[in-house]
Amino acid sequence: MKRKQIQSITPLVIPSQLIIGLFALVVSATSYGQSTEVTFHKDIEPILQRSCQNCHRDGGVAPMSLVTYDQVAPFAGLIEYKTGLRDRAGAMPPWYVEKDIGIQQLKYDPSLNDEEIAAISTWARSGAPQGNPADAPEALSFDDTTKWKLGEPDLIVNTEDFFMAGDRPDWWGELPRIPTGMTEDRYVKSIEVVEVNDVGSAGAEANETVGGLFIFHHMIWRTEELDESGAVIGRAVNWPVHEVGRNGDVFDPEAGLLLKANSVFATDSVHMHSNGRDTTAHLQLGFTFHPEGYEPKYKTAISFVGNGVDISIEGDGKDQELHAYSVLTENTKVITFEPHLHAPGERMCLEAIWGYSVETLSCVGYDHNWVRGYPFANDYTPLLPKGTVLHITGYFNNTSENFNVPDARNWQGSGNRSVTNMFIDLGIRVSMTDEQFMEEMENRRNKLNLGPNDHIIGCPLCLAPLVWPIANTSGDSE
Repeated sequence: MKRKQIQSITPLVIPSQLIIGLFALVVSATSYGQSTEVTFHKDIEPILQRSCQNCHRDGGVAPMSLVTYDQVAPFAGLIEYKTGLRDRAGAMPPWYVEKDIGIQQLKYDPSLNDEEIAAISTWARSGAPQGNPADAPEALSFDDTTKWKLGEPDLIVNTEDFFMAGDRPDWWGELPRIPTGMTEDRYVKSIEVVEVNDVGSAGAEANETVGGLFIFHHMIWRTEELDESGAVIGRAVNWPVHEVGRNGDVFDPEAGLLLKANSVFATDSVHMHSNGRDTTAHLQLGFTFHPEGYEPKYKTAISFVGNGVDISIEGDGKDQELHAYSVLTENTKVITFEPHLHAPGERMCLEAIWGYSVETLSCVGYDHNWVRGYPFANDYTPLLPKGTVLHITGYFNNTSENFNVPDARNWQGSGNRSVTNMFIDLGIRVSMTDEQFMEEMENRRNKLNLGPNDHIIGCPLCLAPLVWPIANTSGDSE
């Protein structure tokens, strides 16, 4: 994007009193909105507790502990740099939603706002003052015996152990099928996948990356229902992709996925990588169920908007784009946006096109080390009528500027390896009947108190109900 050129002007002579006043105003504005200095205990420690310490602590998956002042102060400059990246690869915390476009109301958002980023910068550049320990918030207590971020599951299914030698190249293949042990059909409220291995917490310290703790890079998986002879019957249920460092999935409260009796776990694509040491690991699939008797109102699906046929990423090239389109055949609520690219990927945008309405729903940066799913808040999930065109745009930087690219000279086409490419939105959606769609829009208008002059991103018909076809209930015909 071209920047505007600023023309030079003749310097003005400014009275010294005005200069002093302006300097005082700038100092005040850069002091995190306060007249006193920014200190660790009063201003920085609460930010770290909310957005950093869950990983950056003893026993966490991150490479350094950011709990005490003595632990944090030596990294003040690095913290300023990482948080200042905001929504690009390498940013911390690893949450890459761009805050100047699209829907900003998301669940489980650990990102920092402008004031918090400014406070960290001011603190780092002013010598990282500790401040008064009496200003410190109460220290957090972490229970590392609880590995489930979404709560203890109702059912845990273990895959078979997989051994990965420390010097072995990457492996792609399928894992053996495993029975789920289900004796009855149950609807699933949430699913979380965790890796269990024999590495221990020293892995991250040794490798300075979350990859030092794990060997499963990703897994595309499903469940299948079997008959008495072991043959697959019915349609398989596809579940959200597991990727290293990825957050768990909570489905729409009225659209749980069905885990069938006599079902088995099966895979479509598994990618294993070495972490530098001999490691044995398996995955645990944690299912949390809706109450018995629950029936979903809507139908859930995992979306696969994207293109895997004609991907072409040139070597030594930046600002490259890929586009893909999909027409919705049913009224749809978009629950989650989940970009999936590979090493050269920098960002992805999701756009909805309905008639003359063209809206960007979300743009997020991409870091191949931290694939994330971005769930929209309940009252801000896009509500899109059938016929809407979903358009995703992927942006790629295949140059040496991108630290994820091992050799920028190489052209990249479609493939499973990180040195080839993918271009997919793996988000979750639910489909609705016409009546359900109308009801959802009415609830949205009421909850958000929307008037005729308001605008809400991602619901092109919310404020234009009269364009919807009105059924003839009189039975008369002309």
